[in-house]
Amino acid sequence: MEIKRFEGTGRMSRAVVHNNTIYLCGQTHGVKNTNIQEQTRVCLEKVEALLNKYGSDKQHILSVTIYLKDIALFQEMNNVWDTWTEDGFEPARACVEAKMAREDILIELSVIAATIY
Repeated sequence: MEIKRFEGTGRMSRAVVHNNTIYLCGQTHGVKNTNIQEQTRVCLEKVEALLNKYGSDKQHILSVTIYLKDIALFQEMNNVWDTWTEDGFEPARACVEAKMAREDILIELSVIAATIY
């Protein structure tokens, strides 16, 4: 079966499509002096844009793993998440606390979705 890799950097691809499934690289928004709500909004916008670009949309997300710098940010993140997620299209989800690659990153999303084209 064919594997399509998009926007490779030599280290990773921003998206990989295989067997009608799209895998996105981790999405972050590590801009200094931004809070968890802003970082979550930007991450979700990036996820939606990549899904649309490579053959899917947020209604076809299968699974999301959410990494938070501090699990105390869970409710604030969920306030944004719950507004973005559509009723009836909620993906399977896990949320864990994790050490981030940079100090200013508060959240990272790892997304798997079904393709629609």
